[in-house]
Formats: sequence, C-alpha cells, structure tokens
Amino acid sequence: MSDENKFELPDLTQLEAELEREQYKNRYGRVLRSTAFSLVVVAAVSVLIAMLLLPVLQISGTSMTESLQDKDIVVALNSSKYQTGDIIAFYYNNNILVKRVIAASGDWVNIDKDGNVYVNEELLDEPYISEKALGDCNITLPYQVPDERCFVMGDHRATSIDSRNTAVGCVSNDMVIGKILFRAWPLSGFGIVK
Repeated sequence: MSDENKFELPDLTQLEAELEREQYKNRYGRVLRSTAFSLVVVAAVSVLIAMLLLPVLQISGTSMTESLQDKDIVVALNSSKYQTGDIIAFYYNNNILVKRVIAASGDWVNIDKDGNVYVNEELLDEPYISEKALGDCNITLPYQVPDERCFVMGDHRATSIDSRNTAVGCVSNDMVIGKILFRAWPLSGFGIVK
C-alpha cells in the first residue's frame, strides 16, 4: 500500500476537539435564532402598540404654538374619551390635525371680536394661549356643536384653521385618533403636554 492511499485515523484528542466545535456551532446557531426571533417579536409588538394604542405623531405647522411647536414629536393615547381643554389628534382630508377641544356635543360656543371664547355663556379659562383672536371664522355665532362631534381650536388663534371655519368644522368622534399625552422630542421639551 502506498503512502497516498493510507488513511490516518484521528486520535481521541482530535475527536473531542471536533465534537466541541460542532457543539459550539449548534449552540451558537440556536442562540442566534432565538435572539433573532425575540427581536422580531419585540419589534412586531412595538409596532402594534404604536399603531393601535399609542400613536406617535410629528407636529407640522404653528397652529398649536405655544403648547406644541413645529417638528415636535408627540405620543397620543388611542381613546375616544377626552374633555374640554384636551389636545387631540384627528383625521382630516387624509391628514392628521392636532387641536384643542373647546366644546362637546350639544354645547353652545360663542367668540367675541376680541377672541374671548364662551361655552354655554361662560367665559372659557384658557391659560394655554398667549394671544386671543377671532381668527378665520365663517360660522354663525353662537354656534351649537352637533351630535357626536366636538368643537376644536388651535392655540395660535390668529393662524389656526379649525372648527371656526366650515373648511374644517366640528370633528366627528370616529375621526379622533386620540388624546395627546406627552412630547417625546425635542428632549428639552420632553414631558406631559397640557
């Protein structure tokens, strides 16, 4: 028999080393698959929570200045429960608008020429606005909010197009995405939105 045809059997140390390498590869593969699966599950749950329960929105425009600024990132609670003074996000013509709830279904809203807002003949306390204005108002005042709707206004009254104008009108309850809870970005403004 020639040297080329000889087959050398591995010794016990070599066999143990090869077995150790194969076991390591199997463990590494299982850990890698488990980690990847866990990351996919966490990502899917995060997306579901973000879409269904806590939508994340970016503010565009200045209609909510001073409360919210252009490019702020906010988190909303997907809920149909809100009250006067709450900031809500809602669908309007394939866009999402963010405004403050002023009055609920059945309430009477009146706004004088100086921008003072009255709900059911009581002056509304609005510490969140810095400048009052009648703004772009083409509705007949006093105005009664229709059933299943809410009357909304932006905090920057001079520039906001909102329920004072028939272009937007009152917001239907089924169009409400949710109540804005807190600002996530920028970090300097991180916190609860009032």
